[in-house]
Order: sequence, then structure tokens, then C-alpha cells
Amino acid sequence: MSLEPVLARIAQIESAFADPLLLSGATAAAAGSGATAATAAGTGTTPTASAASASTSFASLLDNAAGSSDTSASSADPETLDSIYGMDALQTLGGLDDPDSGSSSSALDPASELLSLVGTGALGSSTATTSGTSSSGLEGLSGTGSVSSPTAEGTSSGGNQAIVQIAESQVGQIEQPFGSNNGPAITMYRSAVAGAEPGEPWCAQFASWVAKQAGIPLGEQGQGFSAVSQIWSWAEQTGRAIPNGPGVVPQPGDLIVFGDAHVGIVTGVQANGDIDTVEGNFDNQVMRNVRGPDEATGYVNMSE
Repeated sequence: MSLEPVLARIAQIESAFADPLLLSGATAAAAGSGATAATAAGTGTTPTASAASASTSFASLLDNAAGSSDTSASSADPETLDSIYGMDALQTLGGLDDPDSGSSSSALDPASELLSLVGTGALGSSTATTSGTSSSGLEGLSGTGSVSSPTAEGTSSGGNQAIVQIAESQVGQIEQPFGSNNGPAITMYRSAVAGAEPGEPWCAQFASWVAKQAGIPLGEQGQGFSAVSQIWSWAEQTGRAIPNGPGVVPQPGDLIVFGDAHVGIVTGVQANGDIDTVEGNFDNQVMRNVRGPDEATGYVNMSE
């Protein structure tokens, strides 16, 4: 099936929609009773609506659609549609493989297909607008309709996502010299903790630095912590502490706590319940790890 007739008629339809006089039926009044009839399809000229056909033109059908829910697409006058848009193209849209042969591969009504093509669907149908009211569907033709954007409800908070991304960006940072609890990267992590001293265990300092970079600093004053026990105490005071137990599943971005000994960052939860983590000062470096669901003593909720 050639697309040229369809594309030609679509261009004609767009031209008609661009003329508010044609859509409103005012062309008839402006032209007077002596206006000439529209040219037939296939002559090579752009069809226009005449005064004689104004009352039964496609514009009138659209007007009827806006005012009545009982009018169906099948009531369209084929001769009128032919004079304005060309029945050859309509037949093609309606499923005729060869407009001249009369054989049809479907029983679709050409007028219905035209209306569907331009976005009105069945005449008199309504579509929801962002204001909560409904309209005839013609709004979409004039460009006044609008569609609401989906929201991000149900997704992780931006802070938690940032914590995961920042933590993962540090994987591979290592102590220099190895085993010294020091080095350029560790010095940077230590800068997020007030009063931190070189050579201290730095897993809590790493968690404090990541949280601060993500805009959710640890501590009442955002001062960060060098000790895991201090992180858990702050979490309890602020309602962020989640003791581990049956059915407890952390969220990516939460801190994972192992008593007073160690802390890391949850980056994901596997289908079997295992916890993916990034942990500072694990084997003297920042490493990815996988923890069993029963290993942690608790989690710190970092959602804002």
C-alpha cells in the first residue's frame, strides 16, 4: 500500500486545522453563498471547504463531536469527506488495498479511521485534562490540551542515591603506606570529622565523608564521627537506628553497622537477602563486599 495518498491527506488535514475559520464553520459566512465547491481529490490542488458544504463538512462533524455524545463516526457523509479530504486516501486508511478495485481487507469505516488518525477517536469521547475536567478530545487538535508528567513517587530519595554513587566512586582507594591508616584519600575522608587525628581507624570517617558529600552529614552539627559507637548513638537519638532482625531489609544508601567495630554503606540487596556494600578500611582500603543478612547488628536510615 502506497503511503503517498495518506501523507498527502495528512498534510491537507493539518492545513485545515491551521485555519480557525474552517474549523469554526465561519468560512461559509465570509465567502457568501457564491463560494465554489471544493475540488475533488487527485486534481493536484489543495481542497478548501465551500459554503455549500459547510453545514456537512468535516469541520461540522468536529463541531458535532464537541456538542453531542450521540453522534458516531459512521454518520459522516462520504461524499463530503471525499470532496474535502479525498475518498481514495480514506479508503486506503479504511483497509482497501486498491481503492479502484473495491476489494477490502477490513471492514473499518474510512471516516472512523480519519477521525482516529487526527486524534479525536470516537466522536463525543472525552479525555482527561490536568485540571481534572474532561473535554471532547478536540482540545488535542488545537494544541490546547496538556498531559501531566509522571512523578517519581516510590523511588529512592536523591540523598540515598547520592550516597551510593559517591561511595562506589571511591572503591579502590588504599592506605599509603599500606597498613598505616593514612594516605591522601584517607586524609580527605578524615577532613569530614571534627577533631579527627591521623592514624585512627577510618571506616566511620569514610562513612562521615560520603554522607557529608551527599548533603546528609552525620552528627547534630554535621561534625561527623571517628567511632562507630558514636554513629549508632546519634542514629538512636535521631530515630534513624534500625536494629537488625527477622524481616529487616535495608535500603541502598543506609549505613550498615557491625556492633562498635565497623560500619559500611549499603549499595544494594540481592534476591537471596545478601547485602551489597562499600566499606572503608576493609583490608586497608575502600572495597566492595557482600554481607549475609544476619551479619549486621543494625542499619542507619539515611533518608532525608
